[in-house]
Amino acid sequence: MTTAREIMTGGAECVGENETLATAAKKMQELDVGSLPICGEDQRLKGMLTDRDIVIKCIASGGDPRTVKAGELAQGKPVTIGADDSIEEAIETMKSHKVRRLPVIDGHNLIGIISQGDIARNYPEDRVGELVEFISS
Repeated sequence: MTTAREIMTGGAECVGENETLATAAKKMQELDVGSLPICGEDQRLKGMLTDRDIVIKCIASGGDPRTVKAGELAQGKPVTIGADDSIEEAIETMKSHKVRRLPVIDGHNLIGIISQGDIARNYPEDRVGELVEFISS
C-alpha cells in the first residue's frame, strides 16, 4: 500500500494566521505555489489559503491585503490526510471534499501536501483521470 507520506511534497511552508494576505501572496510568489497552509501560533494547521481566496474573498470584496490577516480566511476544520493513510484514501478525500490539495498530518504536525500532480505521478492513469474529472466538475 502506497501511503500519503510516500508521495507527498514535503517541507510545506505555512503562512502564519496573523500574517497579512500581502505577505502570503509574496510567499506564494517566491515559492511558485498557488496555495499555502495557514498555521497558528501553536504551529497547528488552521486552514488553507489560495491565491483565488486572496483575490475573491479580499480584493474583489474591497478588502486590503496589507491589513487582512490570513487567519481571517481560515474557515471551518481543514480537510487533511494522515501521513500513513493510503493513496486511495487521499483520492477519496479529495473527491468527496472537491479539493485539489491535501495537507498531510503526522499527529498534529503538518509534514507535507499531496496535490493532484503528486497523485498523477504515482497512480494508474485511469484513476487519476477520474479524480481530476470529479474535482473539476
